[in-house]
Amino acid sequence: MHASHSPEGQPTGAGTAAGSGAPRAAQVHPAALSPANLLLLAVLSVIGAIIGIELLVKVGVTPNTSIVGALAAMICARVPLRFFRSYRSVHAQNLAQSAISAATFGAANSLLLPIAIPFLFGREDLVMPMFAGVALGMLLDGYMLYRMFGSSVFPATGTWPQGVAAAEAIKAGDEGGKQARLLGVGVVVGLIGSWLGIPMSAFGTAFIGNIWALGMLGIGFLIRGYSVPLFHFAIDKAYIPHGMMIGAGLVALVQVGMLVMRDQKTSKAASNSAAMRAPSVASSMRFGAIAYVVLAGLIALVSGLYGEMSPGMLVGFVLYAALAAFVHELIVGIAAMHSGWFPAFAVALITLLIGMLIGFPMVSLVVLCGFSAATGPAFADMGYDLKAGFILRGHGEDPAFELAGRKQQLIAAMLAFVVAIPVVLLAHHAFFANGQIPPVAKVYVSTIQAGVAPGVLHSLLMWAVVGAVLQFIGGPKRQLGVLFATGLLIASPLAGWAVVAGIAIRLVIERRHPAARNSMEVFAAGVIAADALYSFFGSLVKTR
Repeated sequence: MHASHSPEGQPTGAGTAAGSGAPRAAQVHPAALSPANLLLLAVLSVIGAIIGIELLVKVGVTPNTSIVGALAAMICARVPLRFFRSYRSVHAQNLAQSAISAATFGAANSLLLPIAIPFLFGREDLVMPMFAGVALGMLLDGYMLYRMFGSSVFPATGTWPQGVAAAEAIKAGDEGGKQARLLGVGVVVGLIGSWLGIPMSAFGTAFIGNIWALGMLGIGFLIRGYSVPLFHFAIDKAYIPHGMMIGAGLVALVQVGMLVMRDQKTSKAASNSAAMRAPSVASSMRFGAIAYVVLAGLIALVSGLYGEMSPGMLVGFVLYAALAAFVHELIVGIAAMHSGWFPAFAVALITLLIGMLIGFPMVSLVVLCGFSAATGPAFADMGYDLKAGFILRGHGEDPAFELAGRKQQLIAAMLAFVVAIPVVLLAHHAFFANGQIPPVAKVYVSTIQAGVAPGVLHSLLMWAVVGAVLQFIGGPKRQLGVLFATGLLIASPLAGWAVVAGIAIRLVIERRHPAARNSMEVFAAGVIAADALYSFFGSLVKTR
């Protein structure tokens, strides 16, 4: 088990003291709402929310700020005042990175982006009803991952690359030594590659995740990037990636259902791992399904959609909107867990296309698109943060301490979400009045206004079969269909080469040095952390 430290910097690991046989004191996780932590988390949440919305409207992307939060806590820990002493704990630093990343993704992706859609569509009267709905959806999004983390669907042992990077960075700052040097080498490599324009997070992830899943992701990147010279047409214009994700996503949902049933059968056995899964996946799925139906109905009610549709179509819309949000959440989470990439924009666009094919009115499509886009990013980000905490708390060797830590991380994230809500509420008027609209929102609105082109349904159905077959062959552990479709949906050929190069180097190292697995993960964490930092500070420079 990895050593953890108390606020005073002394080891607090469970077990017996070396050589004495005396039991160590039970571990007590730092409280997110203690005065010192509350102050730091609140300040970081405000900063994270501002950073998120600024970069989304000016650069079009939302950076991962986890490492920034951890560094802020480390810097505060160096202040020679008693009040700041608690920040020396790696677990307090984990709470800090959880809060700032939750605020960043929550404010930008879950709040500002959805309300920009009705504003750009010319329906400012829908902005506040949408804001209320997506704010509740954001809170639900984070809570759902908290409930499902450590389950057979979203195991704590999953890849979650950004979480590994954050944890290893925090550990290196706390322990130093060989691991810190190795992490430093990864940071240098990552910074050089990022400066050259290479997506180094993709390169680093290749050393951590499932080779089959990441291989399909890399192939997808390359095919999307070179489809025009290879096939003489752009595959995204033919809706091939969208169809592939529909088919793969449907099969993935069936596989999730099978895992849930298997989980119910095995959860009766008393074991530590079973205790870590409480509440069960099945109860979490039922809770989520009901909650999303209620939220979709609430948004439809306050948005006045009942005046736009017949009662039957209104019921159908509410059910489809809830299903779309729930599916969007699961698919984004699965992709993020395996690859570190989550195609939130593309999957929301797919649910919008299906809604257009169903024949929902334009105004309801605006609501549908915003509601669907709001779910997923906060869900995936929570997974990264809980993975970081899982590593720092000793990989679950002390179940009680692990669950206590998760609860504190949830509190930190919920605090960040609550802080992000008034930040966006106060800031969005000025942004929209100045024409500062997230670029993604413009794509959604133009898609709704353009309507469905002829032949789209046929293409979606045809390629859905291919995606479904690929996902079925790979099974739930490899997620071949979902990861291949993710690669096809993202235009980044350099990321494809980075993944392929990383996998090739990894295979050579594993063949020659089978015991080098842990060292590769630490190096990869440095690469990913460097890419996140470079992206973050590079985005800040671009906004000037």
